[in-house]
Amino acid sequence: MSPGQRVTPSSTVDAAARPLVLLTGLSGAGKTSALHALEDLGFYTVDSLPPKLWATFVGTLGGDWKGICISIDIRVRELLADVPDAVAELRDRGFAPRLIFLDASDEVLVKRYNFTRRAHPMAAGTLTADLAAERVALQPLRALADDVIDTSNTDVRTLTQLLWDRFSGGVGTLLRLVSFGFKRGIPTDVDVVLDVRGMPNPYYSERLRRLPGTDADVQEYVFTPEALELYHQIRMLVRSLAHLAESSGRNTYTVAVGCTGGQHRSVAVVERLSQDLAGAYRSKPQHRDLAAALDEHTHGTGEAP
Repeated sequence: MSPGQRVTPSSTVDAAARPLVLLTGLSGAGKTSALHALEDLGFYTVDSLPPKLWATFVGTLGGDWKGICISIDIRVRELLADVPDAVAELRDRGFAPRLIFLDASDEVLVKRYNFTRRAHPMAAGTLTADLAAERVALQPLRALADDVIDTSNTDVRTLTQLLWDRFSGGVGTLLRLVSFGFKRGIPTDVDVVLDVRGMPNPYYSERLRRLPGTDADVQEYVFTPEALELYHQIRMLVRSLAHLAESSGRNTYTVAVGCTGGQHRSVAVVERLSQDLAGAYRSKPQHRDLAAALDEHTHGTGEAP
């Protein structure tokens, strides 16, 4: 469940008015990213809740949530057989669950697992054999699905935007995310300024020095495990501030993220925030000083941060 929240009684009429998403699919097909997107959109999300408890849970969840998402996957394989009856019970009680199944080709799933080096939840044999067994186990849920989304050629941002389009109602605050360099001046037309100069600086890598923060290698350098902890705190802060702005009726909220020159760290953070928060807001990344920073390298005037 979403941390720090209480489940309080709510009328069936109020609960039934909210979108109810049942999310499942193959391991590695993007379920975690989809959960984050729906959570950012204002959904109450819960993972691996036993299907026999779904109707009671949905009927008693209070709070001003934009929707509810219950996810289930192969990790609780002994409970999968209860899903069809649980869906039928939800409908009998007046709810309108929408079951979304995330799929992907075996070739893509193998590449994703090799990239992350994570073990498959089944871990019963080879990865190929585990994926085949998982497909068989989840086939009844796939046949029951209202939507099957193939993420083989879909990145996180596209999947997030797809969920936004389906469940946001087409409205939302415009979140402007602006990267900048402190040495070039702090933006004045923003709502909040964040400082990420404490993150690892690619300037000290000869290979990365001339590259922008949009480059994958630069982003990998910036987001070390320690830096990711800071990033997650920044992400939660930005989401909370944008939510407060939206609640007060603001149509636009602007966050400026600064590093020394506006080329590496601030750009990487803004790009990632734009991707991660796209499910909740119409995010618009802007890199105020990136062109000037790259131009300094071209003309040999770049200075050490």
